[in-house]
Amino acid sequence: MFRLRHHLDVDELLANARRSDVTYTSAEAGRSGSVPRAYRHDHHSITLPARPDAFARAVDGLTQWQAHRAIGATVTPDLPPERGATVIVTLDVGPLAVIAPCRIVDVTDEDDEYGFTYGTLPGHPEEGEEAFVVRRAGARVTFEVTAFSRPTTALARLGGPVTRAVQQRATRGYLRGLADWVADAG
Repeated sequence: MFRLRHHLDVDELLANARRSDVTYTSAEAGRSGSVPRAYRHDHHSITLPARPDAFARAVDGLTQWQAHRAIGATVTPDLPPERGATVIVTLDVGPLAVIAPCRIVDVTDEDDEYGFTYGTLPGHPEEGEEAFVVRRAGARVTFEVTAFSRPTTALARLGGPVTRAVQQRATRGYLRGLADWVADAG
């Protein structure tokens, strides 16, 4: 959904989104590996900077939405991801705001893996899921972004390659953003 920034009432959008169900039939499909065929599938990862606290720092960054902030997105409410929570991800594009209502459908918090998955809600320009996962294997820490999606709005469908390029750019931004967050630890 697109709105003029000065007409944006995030609290109202959040209240409406909380009453909605996800816009696709396979909630948690990304985590289970049973991704629907009719969707685009994406998987991107990066090895995070080597440092003794890389995993803890990366988890801290994900819980504070640093990967999203790195691309200029705002997440409301600004709380750590919690299963069942509803969030509104907003990205300003000139005088417009791209609004992406999402529901956290999964959270993993283990010794060597932390992550969350959100699914799209009505008003999101796409439908599907996106997962953000940090994993530790020995001294190596990786950050992965995995998604399946397809456009739902006429504008997103008409945008075709442009819409896809914006998605890819956002994903690269998430990866770089969390890597920078880990590297910049004091």
